[in-house]
Amino acid sequence: MTQAMERDQALQSADEHGGLMDAIYRRQRHIYDATRKYFLLGRDRLIADLDAGEGMAVLEAACGTGRNLIVAARRYPKARFYGFDISAEMLKQARRNVDRAGLSGRIVLAQADATEFDPQALFGVAAFDRIFLSYAVSMIPPWRAAIGEAARHLSPAGALHVVDFGQQEHLPGWFRAGLVAWLAKFHVEPREDLETVLAGAAREAGACLTFESLHRDYARYGVIRR
Repeated sequence: MTQAMERDQALQSADEHGGLMDAIYRRQRHIYDATRKYFLLGRDRLIADLDAGEGMAVLEAACGTGRNLIVAARRYPKARFYGFDISAEMLKQARRNVDRAGLSGRIVLAQADATEFDPQALFGVAAFDRIFLSYAVSMIPPWRAAIGEAARHLSPAGALHVVDFGQQEHLPGWFRAGLVAWLAKFHVEPREDLETVLAGAAREAGACLTFESLHRDYARYGVIRR
């Protein structure tokens, strides 16, 4: 297969995934934050760990409704914030939420694919001091590529923060079975080998990884630091 054919396949896959996300969230985007706040555990822990100082550029890949960007921008008023999502429907909601929060001057949004993006073309930014993915890798089919791509766009002293569903290893079996079945309805798949993939991305970036299980392995949280 030629490189051109591979690029065409990747673009087709991204278009298909974007269309799927639009179909799922065209109506759900209006109630997404209200219904998700009780079970997307670890998001605020991640935001607290960003430690984004003055002038730092912070990116959320697959930013959804913009909820995390708004919380982070309020916590770190001297940092600059950017976000993108593959779903045009989610971006509609994100722009609306950012405007309502009065943060349109501090949060820049764009449409892009987490597995391949150009920060210079999107935002006029060469690299980011902080990048985070919150409950996104479980929804991105080529999620390993998304982690590798994010790590490549870190500044020399940057950090990549990733939180997502764990395997619920220390929770009742019935709970795990019910959660996995429910998540599958929304094309969400917890990534069992998240730590292994993050460790590989850290090695490739010449960085170190910290990784932990949260809430009896309900969630897993990793940070790659250069």
